[in-house]
Amino acid sequence: MNTNITPEINEILEAVHYRPAISIILPFEPKMGLKTALAYALKTAGDKVEHDLQENYPADISVMVMQKLRKLIKGLNFNTYKKSIAIYVSPVFEKVLYLDIPIEEKIIIDESFEIRDLVYSKKQLHKYLVLLLSGNESRIYLGNTDSFVRIVSNTPESVDAYVNEIPERVANFSAPADRKQIIMEKFLRHMDNSLEIILNAYNLPLFVLGTEKTLGYFKKLTKHSSAIIEYVHGNYEEDTVEELKKLLQPHITDWKKVNQKNLLNRLEEAADKHKLATGIREVWREALNKKGRLLVVEKNYMCMAQHGGSEEVIYKVEEPFNKFSYIKDAVDDVIEKVLENGGDVEFVDEGVLKEYHQIALVQYY
Repeated sequence: MNTNITPEINEILEAVHYRPAISIILPFEPKMGLKTALAYALKTAGDKVEHDLQENYPADISVMVMQKLRKLIKGLNFNTYKKSIAIYVSPVFEKVLYLDIPIEEKIIIDESFEIRDLVYSKKQLHKYLVLLLSGNESRIYLGNTDSFVRIVSNTPESVDAYVNEIPERVANFSAPADRKQIIMEKFLRHMDNSLEIILNAYNLPLFVLGTEKTLGYFKKLTKHSSAIIEYVHGNYEEDTVEELKKLLQPHITDWKKVNQKNLLNRLEEAADKHKLATGIREVWREALNKKGRLLVVEKNYMCMAQHGGSEEVIYKVEEPFNKFSYIKDAVDDVIEKVLENGGDVEFVDEGVLKEYHQIALVQYY
């Protein structure tokens, strides 16, 4: 199972590809609106699906799938406090998911299920890392919308652990102030090295807290500048977990800005290492070759395409001219391929990836 996504998304991904695969995504807030209005929206969606099935599929398949869809709609929970609904049905699969964020209506009939909105909805839990540095110790926390917990590291977290590592010549002849600085820099260098493991495990935005002097040392030596969203100056060594959460709240209020800055930093880092594919044709090729570690895509970017001379080659089209090689939305297919092979997917606002042609893929390195 891909640990970047939830079990329910994995269930949709693992569903056997079998036409027609129907995906109905609808706003669904029974507590906020009239049940009759929701029932009408569901009926309208069902009618659209039925019309498409009758136009493009054999009668026996159409009847069977519509019976399954109507049964799912009839059994919906109108007592939920969720904001949207995703209904998936095919001749061999059926599933209803209730989502926490409002999503625009979308009805798609294809070979596989539409998962873009489902993945997007699950990405709205704000996760981040916090590194607290002081003259005496360091602590690392994992924060999100609901919790704030300390991560236990194998690296010694107290500066005292590095006092005896100072070379004897330096210890004997350095002035006390110089010796203290050498110990501090050694301590901070060890902490920066331990960040490598944590950032590889979590791949999250990082806030670094500490006094101006301590952060000044850390900025000069860190190898992880691209992961750091913001330095927060102050002495927070004695702060409780609740006080740290309160301190960070103003810095994560505009979460979209925080996350997009982090993602752009990661794209730049990958480009520097020649491990970045951009544009749908490059991204498609690398995703098909199972090289996708992180896919970043503009939220509403869609692309109709046709297969070229091989499965790895596609090109954009305005209208399909060969139904056997036509891809209704190559972006959604790429999302599926990246997730199936253990990668992660993130979304940004329209225009953020303009220089990357709306879509970019960080490859494993």
